Amino acid sequence: MSMTVGSSGDGEDAVMSAINTTPLVDVMLVLLIIFLITIPVVTTSIKVSLPKERVEVRETKPENVIISVDANSNVYWYDQRVPKVKVVEVLVEKLKKVSHLKPQPEVQIRGDMTSRYEGVGKILLACQVAGIVKVAFITEPPALGN
Repeated sequence: MSMTVGSSGDGEDAVMSAINTTPLVDVMLVLLIIFLITIPVVTTSIKVSLPKERVEVRETKPENVIISVDANSNVYWYDQRVPKVKVVEVLVEKLKKVSHLKPQPEVQIRGDMTSRYEGVGKILLACQVAGIVKVAFITEPPALGN
């Protein structure tokens, strides 16, 4: 008894022993092209000049105006507390007197780290309304080693 499994010739029914890598290469090339096109767009879509970190020593001159905000969002003109009800109005009135001086003094804002931004925002609004050009934020430098 004998059985024939297939023809021994090189016809259509021959088993392929090699892997066809053409589809794999095609897919990889398409992915490579997609990544080459999209990566530059994602990383630098908008050209922005970022600020550089620097430590600048500021001198407090007698003509500078110092406004402070404590942890409870109380605003102080030098050492005098400004009423909480009309902070912006009182500051605008005082800053308008100062804004007419030549050269215009710098307003230095000393904000407590735990205070709400609302107090500082009111000071900035008052400076804008009064026409103050120079506004600075006074900070402490970080401890060495941090």
